[in-house]
Amino acid sequence: MDDLLERLSDTVTRARSVEELARPFLQILEELTGMESTYLTRIDLMQGVQQVLYARNSRELRIPEGLSVPWDDTLCRRALDSQRFFTPNVSDCWGDSQAAQALGIRSYLSTPVRLPDGTLYGTLCAASAQAVELDPVATRMLPLFASLIAQQVEREALIEKLVELNRQLTLESTHDPLTGLPNRRHLTQELRRMLAIGQRQGFAVLVAFIDLDGFKAINDRHGHAAGDAFLQAVGARLQAAARSVDLPARLGGDEFVVIGPGPSDTREYQAAVAGLQERLGRALQGRYDLGAGAIDYAGPSIGVVAIPPGQQDAEEALEAADAVMYAVKRQRKAAPAPTPQA
Repeated sequence: MDDLLERLSDTVTRARSVEELARPFLQILEELTGMESTYLTRIDLMQGVQQVLYARNSRELRIPEGLSVPWDDTLCRRALDSQRFFTPNVSDCWGDSQAAQALGIRSYLSTPVRLPDGTLYGTLCAASAQAVELDPVATRMLPLFASLIAQQVEREALIEKLVELNRQLTLESTHDPLTGLPNRRHLTQELRRMLAIGQRQGFAVLVAFIDLDGFKAINDRHGHAAGDAFLQAVGARLQAAARSVDLPARLGGDEFVVIGPGPSDTREYQAAVAGLQERLGRALQGRYDLGAGAIDYAGPSIGVVAIPPGQQDAEEALEAADAVMYAVKRQRKAAPAPTPQA
């Protein structure tokens, strides 16, 4: 018994997952019961299915991992319904079980694995093709094993929830909730990183600053819901137009930015700047369906700069692109584009 308690303590201390806990338990359960197969199942009551998660098979009887059987036909359901968790002769008790007949189970032991809130998670079982006399120690240990497994399942579920919550909080802190694009904070971090890589590898960084001309008119004419829909559509179009190495972001309001690696040769800067400006302008022009109506949008003001290797100040890079954007805006005002039309 001392050896058993020591093994149990070591298993519980070391286990970091349900599998790491269950597999040693199945071995100990085999030794305690003398049965050929020990296994842990998962029950999906909504789907009406029981699946074998982990199994240990030492002799002729084989309970395969991954086996799925209809819950209504299982010995586990019959044991739960009748509160008879051990039988040395399955055919006398539950001769109608096709699963038991197919697997050749004669002796059977089971206990439910219930989560702390009482939810049925699965069962911990032992089975044999031979008649087996059950050691009283096994009767006492089986519920303990099931309880420890249930606690581990609960811990893993809690950890998964915490990881997902942390992912959501991280996403909220780095992304714009309306468009799903990176926000200014995340953009600045990535721009610093890209500028540093550009310096080491000798390439320029392209920065495009986008201001949505006419956005106020869209809000005033069609309402704020339509304005939000327009911003979301702009974000989606920027993502579609961006290269895999580009990062589109929303600074706030009607301002967006796209950054990406540029050429290494200074002679190619002008063509790269013009190419990005044309690509983004073409992507953002055209018809937008805003739910309450549609508009034909003439396009935003876009300022693009190529930041040469060596400049690592992200705010200065954004200011340079912003200045070019305002120069473009002044030119567009001198030759006014059509107001967005419904």
